[in-house]
Amino acid sequence: MASSRKRWALAALALTTLTVGLDGTVLSVALPTLAADLGATTSDLQWFTTVYLLVLAAALLPAGMLGDRFGRKRLLLMALGLFGAASVCCAYATSSGQLVLARAVLGLGAAVLMPLTSAVLTVLFEAGERARALSVWVTASALGIPLGPLVGGWLLDNFWWGSVFLINVPMVLLAGIAVALLVPESHGDRTRRFDPVGVLLSAAGLVTLTYGIIDAGERGWTAARPLTLVAAAVTLLVVFAAWQRRAAAPLVDLALFSSRGFTWGAILAMVPNIAMFGLLFSLPQLFQAVQGADALGTGLRLLPVIGGLMAGARVAGRIPNARRAVTAGLAVMAVALLAGAAADAHTGYGWIAAWITAAGFGMGLAMPPAMNAALGALSPERSGVGSGLIQAMRQVGGAVGVAVLGAELNDGYRSALSGAPAAARESVSAGVAWAKGPAQDAFAQGMTRSLLVAAGFAAAGAVLAAVALPRVPKTPELAESQHDHIPAERVA
Repeated sequence: MASSRKRWALAALALTTLTVGLDGTVLSVALPTLAADLGATTSDLQWFTTVYLLVLAAALLPAGMLGDRFGRKRLLLMALGLFGAASVCCAYATSSGQLVLARAVLGLGAAVLMPLTSAVLTVLFEAGERARALSVWVTASALGIPLGPLVGGWLLDNFWWGSVFLINVPMVLLAGIAVALLVPESHGDRTRRFDPVGVLLSAAGLVTLTYGIIDAGERGWTAARPLTLVAAAVTLLVVFAAWQRRAAAPLVDLALFSSRGFTWGAILAMVPNIAMFGLLFSLPQLFQAVQGADALGTGLRLLPVIGGLMAGARVAGRIPNARRAVTAGLAVMAVALLAGAAADAHTGYGWIAAWITAAGFGMGLAMPPAMNAALGALSPERSGVGSGLIQAMRQVGGAVGVAVLGAELNDGYRSALSGAPAAARESVSAGVAWAKGPAQDAFAQGMTRSLLVAAGFAAAGAVLAAVALPRVPKTPELAESQHDHIPAERVA
């Protein structure tokens, strides 16, 4: 395939990925508005974000396999249509329940888009070209983190909250035209069968785990119900792993984990998601409900993340040692989050801008080499299912980040307002309406707890990267020598 056509195909895939990345965060600045207009509680706000991530993670694995079998381009176009339709349903939801349901369908569309775009990259670009292509792809995905709040803030200041979802429609149309014209069809293993038991077990385990963590934020970490839910989730996921070992056509090919690069690259690609999604759950509420900024002002205040992210990605592209790049990136994120935890309700924006810029730089430095280490170990016929597994792990990280860090924020806020009326303890917006000063201080305490936990995740990831990640991505380790001997059709 000509190099110019490859570049245009990469642009089309990056646009598709940006559409999903933008939707993943554009909701963040709308959370205070949704709390007021839909009467949403803090738990509802968590579910608006978490249900999307949860369905996305649960459906990524079968989506990657179906793309390998039936054609990645075909499924990409179908998923873009579903994504656009679900966006319209989100925009016109009239209750928290309707919005949660529409967000779940939106997550289903995204579940097809994410693994198949990275799978096509693995097929289109040879090992020497793949690192740069992945840097573009990861950057496009990650740009949704700061661009989402900025675009969402402008829309909320000029239109009603449903416009943050309708913005997906022109993006989907443009991405669909680009994919149809520029991306070639490709397949992987067309004979791979479906694993319904594996799908049910993995989905049940992930739903139960996330619900248990959110419930812990409502009832406390030692309450019987959340502990029971988490224990049940762990049991389900253990049974899922055991089933994958004996299934004739497993949903997850456990041979993928025979590669050190794949295993640790996929694990470490989760960590920035955990920290960043948790951060984006709390910062818009700090800017709006606590510090009084409007929606556009909130988006502008998050803009420094873009500069840090792009700078980090450029630096990562110049470091051939993946271990060094990922370790340094996660260490920078940990320090930045600790700096954020030192702030309070009255901290000036200069300090906030500095630490979120550093957090974005750390993410840009860590994510592309971690992804390249994982994807570089895949042979073409396994690129779909392997990419699906990587994306599933990343999105599970995002869901866990929102659940754990949101629960920490919620628990810290409520503990600091233990003597307040029940309504004031439901959300910081209601708390500020009851008593501004105490609610502001209580939210800052909850946010400090949340950021300290996020910093702990990043620091642990840095240690793991330094110890376990290979220095440089290798050529595919999971090739035809394993049990999948069916040759891939690289490009149709």
